[in-house]
Amino acid sequence: MQSLDIPLLRSFLAIARTGSISAAAGQVGRTQSALSMQMRRLEDITRQPLLHRTGQGMALTAAGERLLAQAERILAAHDEALDAITGRALSGALSVGCPEDYLTSFFPALLRGFAAAHPAVDIEIHCAPTVELHGLLRRRRVDLALTSVAEGATGVALLREEPLVWVAADPAPAFLSDPVLPLALSAPETLDHRAARMALDQAGRAYRLAFASASLAGLLAVARAGLAVSVVTRSAVPGDLYVLADGLPPLPRLGVTLSQASDNPSPLARAFADYVTCALTDGPRLKGVFETR
Repeated sequence: MQSLDIPLLRSFLAIARTGSISAAAGQVGRTQSALSMQMRRLEDITRQPLLHRTGQGMALTAAGERLLAQAERILAAHDEALDAITGRALSGALSVGCPEDYLTSFFPALLRGFAAAHPAVDIEIHCAPTVELHGLLRRRRVDLALTSVAEGATGVALLREEPLVWVAADPAPAFLSDPVLPLALSAPETLDHRAARMALDQAGRAYRLAFASASLAGLLAVARAGLAVSVVTRSAVPGDLYVLADGLPPLPRLGVTLSQASDNPSPLARAFADYVTCALTDGPRLKGVFETR
């Protein structure tokens, strides 16, 4: 009876997550040709085609999708058993996703604290809006991700809530008295974009989308230039910008949640998720993360 070798499953998992043999080869420390040979060996064992090439890279077949769930479960159990027996420290690579607001406000202290406790862990950060992060999670391109949900969302476990705020370069910018308010907003499908426009529509305030940017840095640059008002989470407001409290309708809060790509996360992914949950949950907070301005 043939068996599924752990090295074969690790290589398969790396290809499934990166969508690329070349990228996976760098992760597992093998050449591309060696990785291709491993996949042929795995397909011989399973007697199923597991991967196929597309215009965007390598994709899983239906059999590959079935094997992926099993491979994650097998590797998680293997690593957990080995850690328990040997007492070895956590090591390996972890891929984490988050929106840019959270990268700016939460992640410096999170990464510093986790790295101090687990120096042998390598963490790769994917910064993207929540709508894109859900796709990365579904395709196993990230192990876990911090994402946002609208205020009042049900059926999700929230770590905390983050208020959205209006920001500008001046505490009382002249354009607040303009008949049409100039806005700098992110992509239309993002929660902050929709929340800003809904608040202004409900208040009957005329506005125009003067600037658009997919990045937080771009929105803050426009605000710093004094050209428009923008919207960010409260914890991501830099010290040189002002939160506008008067003259604009209130904005809702966003819920911050943590999602895992797999139902059988690795010990490393579970450890990082536990650390993030403890640090970000409302109540006792990780020192240095949530200083209010």
